[in-house]
Amino acid sequence: MNLQTSEIFRTIGDLVAMAPRATGTPGGARAAEYVAERFAAAGLDTETLEVDSYAWRSTAHELEVGDQRFECSPILHSGLASHDWTGAAEHRLDAPIVDIGADPVRKHDVRGRIVLFDLAFTMTTAHTLPLTRYLYDPDRLVRRREVLGSRNPYVTTLARVMREAMRAGAVGLIGVLRDYPESHRYHNEYYRRTLFALPGVWITRATGDQLRRRLAGARTARAAAPATGRLILDVRRERVVSRTVLGVLPGRTRDAIMVQSHHDSVSPGAVEDASGTAEVIALAEHFGARARAGEQRDKTLLFITFDTHFTGYHAHMDFARRNVLAPDAPWNIVLNTTIEHVGLRAVRGADGGFESVPETEPRGIFLNVNPAFTRRIAQFVRRHRLVSTSLLGAAALEAFADGIPTDASFTFVAGVPTVSLVSGPLYLYDDADTIDRIDTAQLVPVARFFADVIDDAEARRGSTLGLLPAPVRRRLPRGRW
Repeated sequence: MNLQTSEIFRTIGDLVAMAPRATGTPGGARAAEYVAERFAAAGLDTETLEVDSYAWRSTAHELEVGDQRFECSPILHSGLASHDWTGAAEHRLDAPIVDIGADPVRKHDVRGRIVLFDLAFTMTTAHTLPLTRYLYDPDRLVRRREVLGSRNPYVTTLARVMREAMRAGAVGLIGVLRDYPESHRYHNEYYRRTLFALPGVWITRATGDQLRRRLAGARTARAAAPATGRLILDVRRERVVSRTVLGVLPGRTRDAIMVQSHHDSVSPGAVEDASGTAEVIALAEHFGARARAGEQRDKTLLFITFDTHFTGYHAHMDFARRNVLAPDAPWNIVLNTTIEHVGLRAVRGADGGFESVPETEPRGIFLNVNPAFTRRIAQFVRRHRLVSTSLLGAAALEAFADGIPTDASFTFVAGVPTVSLVSGPLYLYDDADTIDRIDTAQLVPVARFFADVIDDAEARRGSTLGLLPAPVRRRLPRGRW
């Protein structure tokens, strides 16, 4: 097997050098072109799929109280008039600041005010335990109290606070990253479920403490009247063309297996997701070499790196509509394999920032495949020593959560059996996601694991890979879009 750590790591370095690889930016375009070149060199039939999306950026952001300025970063995708709004807007607020801490918004009078709140990261590693079908943890690293209590950057209270503050008549938000290392460069995602209409900024825990002391002093001097703050957030949003790269190794039948990640990023994006993109490229080169050596496969292999992961998943939705749900879809996709985040675990360092530890970040493989396939996947996990890895039953999430928290979610809710690896180190959405966070010892094991999963699926009838046979799945209601 021609998979080498040095080659995969070199690919990650190439992608990091293009960062930020945001949708509609020069770095994003270069990343798409790079993936296309690598796919073509591997012998794949290569195409770039262009879908409209949106590019949001802040042209100015400030936070002041009196004569004191507080360092901050914008809440990404905030200050929007609608989900499809484009243009430029200047949000210049001079308004009282009300500190709600971790309280529900309804406990405070926030009408006409800027809401100061503590952002909570609400999902821990322990929350995945009810979904766990199998855990490979030979050194018992995952089962330590501090690891089970560690949190990911995906699931937070931002959307809830935004919705409640909008309904209650607030005019802006200041989010304190209280349970986060000392950085305000938290690049939150935009899932489109909640419109971020209010302008907002992030501040660190230490800055939040300074701001609260300033507010307390102002209240004392003014007989408990809330202090007035100045919040500036100027934004520009434009429609852009996203570029998703598809490489095809044709098989003898319409049955197809997807191998997926995403190449876009809003930070250096080493773990999120240069690591996943590099794995997809390595697997494309591996199977391309086997094809050139004369191997013939029944199932077509689709290697794909998506754009729009951080701008609303427009490319993902379009791909699922055209290639899964459409009656005239060119393939019958019988399995999706998705690879995201081959990274080290990180903790708060002595200096308050992120500090990596030489351990694999706990990760889950969300799957909804048949029990026999699940057992074989567990064997592959052990064979390749994918430490700190859980197999997570994903079927319940389709009904209750409208999908899974991975890049595979849209093909998953469209009915495709899925094997999707993901981890959630807290630095993923931060400028701290640098190349030194890569779990280099796991790069080749992850690639070999997915090669085994793909080969196993190749040897089986595609209609039987899922939890339900394909004709039954086609009669079930599709996920919401």
